[in-house]
Amino acid sequence: MTLDGGTAAGRVISPVLVGREDQLRRLVTAMSRPPAVVVLEGEAGIGKTRLVTEMAAHPDAAGRLFLVGGARRIREPFPLGPVVEALRGTGELLARAELSPVTGALRGLLPELTGVLPPPLEPLDDRAAERHRLFRGLREVLSALGPLVLVMEDLHWADEQTVEFLAYLLAALPDRMSVVLVYRGEEVGAGVREATGRLPDSVFHHHVVLEALDAEQTGVLAASILDAKNVTPDFGAHLHELSSGLPLAVQELLALLRERGALIQLRGGRWARKALAELDVPPGVRDSVRERVGRLSAAARGVAEAAAVLQVPVQVAVLAQVGGLSRAETVAGLDELLVSGLLAEQDGTVAFRHVLAAQAVYGGVPLGRRQDLHTRAAAAVRSVKPVPLGQEAHHLRQAGLLREWVDAAEQAADQASELGDDAEAVRILEDVLRNAPLEPERRGHLAVRLGWAAGQVLRPPEVIDLLSEALESEQPGPLRGQLHFLIGLLQERLGDAPGAQRRAFIAAVDDLGDRPELAAWVMAALGRPMDAAVPLAEHTVWLDRALEVVPAIGDPVEEVFVLGKVATSLSGFGDRRWAALTDDVRRRTGGRPRHRQEVNAYRSIAESACCTGYFELADQLLTAASQAAGAESSREPLARCRLVALVLAYCRGTWTGLAQETALLLDEYGGRPFDRITAETVAACLALAHGDLDVARRDLHDVVRRTVDLGGYELLPLSVTGFLRLSSARGEAEAALAVTGAAVTVWETKGLWPLAVRAVPALAEAMAGVGRHDEAADLITRLSARLDGLDAPLAPAALAHARGHLAAGPTAAAERFLAAGSAYARLGALYEAAQAREQAAGCLFAAADTRAEEPLRAAITTFQALGARWDLDRAAQLARRYGVAVKGRYPGGPQGYGDGLSPREREIAEMAAAGLTNREIGQQLFVSPRTVEKHLGAALRKLGLRSRAALGMHLGGDRDGR
Repeated sequence: MTLDGGTAAGRVISPVLVGREDQLRRLVTAMSRPPAVVVLEGEAGIGKTRLVTEMAAHPDAAGRLFLVGGARRIREPFPLGPVVEALRGTGELLARAELSPVTGALRGLLPELTGVLPPPLEPLDDRAAERHRLFRGLREVLSALGPLVLVMEDLHWADEQTVEFLAYLLAALPDRMSVVLVYRGEEVGAGVREATGRLPDSVFHHHVVLEALDAEQTGVLAASILDAKNVTPDFGAHLHELSSGLPLAVQELLALLRERGALIQLRGGRWARKALAELDVPPGVRDSVRERVGRLSAAARGVAEAAAVLQVPVQVAVLAQVGGLSRAETVAGLDELLVSGLLAEQDGTVAFRHVLAAQAVYGGVPLGRRQDLHTRAAAAVRSVKPVPLGQEAHHLRQAGLLREWVDAAEQAADQASELGDDAEAVRILEDVLRNAPLEPERRGHLAVRLGWAAGQVLRPPEVIDLLSEALESEQPGPLRGQLHFLIGLLQERLGDAPGAQRRAFIAAVDDLGDRPELAAWVMAALGRPMDAAVPLAEHTVWLDRALEVVPAIGDPVEEVFVLGKVATSLSGFGDRRWAALTDDVRRRTGGRPRHRQEVNAYRSIAESACCTGYFELADQLLTAASQAAGAESSREPLARCRLVALVLAYCRGTWTGLAQETALLLDEYGGRPFDRITAETVAACLALAHGDLDVARRDLHDVVRRTVDLGGYELLPLSVTGFLRLSSARGEAEAALAVTGAAVTVWETKGLWPLAVRAVPALAEAMAGVGRHDEAADLITRLSARLDGLDAPLAPAALAHARGHLAAGPTAAAERFLAAGSAYARLGALYEAAQAREQAAGCLFAAADTRAEEPLRAAITTFQALGARWDLDRAAQLARRYGVAVKGRYPGGPQGYGDGLSPREREIAEMAAAGLTNREIGQQLFVSPRTVEKHLGAALRKLGLRSRAALGMHLGGDRDGR
């Protein structure tokens, strides 16, 4: 038996078995103990055939002949078809065997074996006796074939004679033979079950029931089919929801995704979806379900159609109302469906067991009947208290009652927003705006509501076209202003050109005179340095105008929100008014934000404070914001706080778990380029520090370029610094200076040096390295003058650091670097402090200064604690060169454990050995499944093991021996 799933580019079958390791082990164990009977049960598409294929390829199956036959789905099954199929190709083997004369009775059944079978027997007058002789002959042939595994597939379609023969065979199974019976439990006849229920004591019997894959296993299966390390959690979860964990459905869905071009590959090799919700039911699953329903009574079919239209678990009375059936008919039909396994009972309600089955039935209902069912369904759900508005809207739309649908959909969107489910509100409103006939003004109102909801979701959909379409018709001024404003906000979130955002905001200002809270928000947005071509003076004018409008807002929460926006921008400019505004925000909220807009203000100020060097204040504000955001029903506010926390952790040198958290947020913000660039910046900087230089070189260059394009200028100093440092070390400073020139121009134009001064040391080092010493000195002198009087806490440390690179002689340079190291340390910038101290040590060694060892040891200690391998390697080389003895380096990062398990690796290994899945472990330890997989893989490698079972035995013995 072979398995050919094609190449990775077109693969539809996973090259490895997923989620069935335990079942495979049990099958192989049972098959290896003849005489044995193994039952493999599972629904259509669950992976029964694949498991049999893996069993046949298992090393323990070597030396055994595998014969496979399967029943066929035909109206008049061919008698003994599965057995005949299995035996057809055995002529060569039987030619070498000694066959009993009774096997001559098989000549008519197996004409392909006439040349090796004994002479034909005289016919018998008794049909029962003839059949018995035939069965004896088949058993003799099977016994003569030696060590044998007979696999009978799809026995739920088996003909009567096949079932009778299996009962005969199993009652006296040859000693060297194992039989594997494969069927769908919900469809198999009683005869097959009875055949395995009366086995002799000498026959080993095992029953394996395959269950659906869970969400994690579904993701692993998809990744295997796509030849990727993993897929995004969102993709895996959606795929599991639609496939119900059926491997066949996963394969079919991925095949359809490929055909439709609905798969996208992210950086790092992971795969994500575009529009999974638009997929159809896989043909194999659809045909199977429809055939099963077609065999049922008219009442059962009516109940099935009603359940397929309703989609959700409902009570029997609702099924009767929607199906137009009497209660007696409904009960009778429902009983059939429950027995068939198509429907399942759930706490007094019933529904389809699988989404795919419901969709298959639904797709087979004619249009007129379907609309009639939806009309009755809308009436039925309207009688429920409280009314499930989403269901009502869905049924009205599918019934073709579009005006009623719009009314119900608007109510449903209201309810979703009130409950904090902005994504559902977006889905409903987008559907209405794209598909309903609407009057211009109502279209405008609904588009505004869509824009507000879309701005709150983690991955806003591309609905700007719907807002723009609403603007094409005449709209009242305030409505028009909101539409322009919301277009600008969504353009920012989706990473559109900053110039387009600015034009949308400017178009909104004059129409928002009656909405001072929105007018001030727009002005504050225009005060943010997003467009590279706009000078600082223009931004300042807009911020001043926003402050003038604040008293007219009248809503304390909205006032705090605008003040937070203004304070954030002023902080980046070094305008000392930001501190007073921040104090005002904290005073107005009592130091505890409660509303989403207040959380936004705290978070925004915290981010700017972090980037300028006020780490302690940033931590206080962000802690308060995160605590409040954690109570929100929407995950968006907390996720954005976590983004800021990434930057703060990186800047402060608190890197434990930072790489894992960064990876999680990269996944979460896959559809938000402007926000995602934060996680990408931290990931690229960590790659450099951790010594992954090829990744760092590629990603830092890319992040610098895209951050400029997106207008994320407050983050630029981090990526520019990393890119310049790496490029200088590789002798590529000139090219790097050309790449980062656009960033320097923006900082100059917008006066953002209080933020950007962080990058000046790397700029000075690169410029000095290519002979542009005087140019670097002029830059430092100019910046020193421009920063004088501004609030720029990083400036003293960064300028001293930069001057160290330009100092005349090693002693002078060392003094500058030592001063910078101390200044960085006072701010809490541990990584920069260590870099400056390492550079000071190098200069002091060059000057034969005995003070050199102390800063070098301090730098190495910090690099070890951070896991900054790139820096640690460089500092260790300096130590070796000058004979400085330092504590051992740990290749594993801050706490290297060599070949032994780290505490985290041991913890995860023990949980895995106890039977927990990666997802369950991650939930208990508050880490991602991918992080669990990483630590578990490391533990297995260190221990020289290959499976969780082996891990359990190893750790069990280890614990016993302690």
